[in-house]
Amino acid sequence: MVITLTEAALNKLKEMVFKDEQSPRIDADVAGGCGMTVKFTLIFDEPRRNDTLIEYEGIQIQIDRFTKRYLDEETQIDYTVDQGFLVGESFASSACAIEID
Repeated sequence: MVITLTEAALNKLKEMVFKDEQSPRIDADVAGGCGMTVKFTLIFDEPRRNDTLIEYEGIQIQIDRFTKRYLDEETQIDYTVDQGFLVGESFASSACAIEID
């Protein structure tokens, strides 16, 4: 898995001051059942047990196991003043599994 940061995202993260043990974490927001959508966000949180820690030019980014399984092999983090941090590409699945006995 490769995480890349655009120059804008890297500069913004370097200028931010984090509280105590907090660092950036990629978080997956999964909604729906039959027709699931996944949206990625960057939150700032304390490390959790079993996190994967990726370092990019001195910035440590955490990823938990749940989120990691939804990320692409290469995920880019960008930053814009209007939208904040943009993580990867959100996606939607219309697949629906029906179990018949």
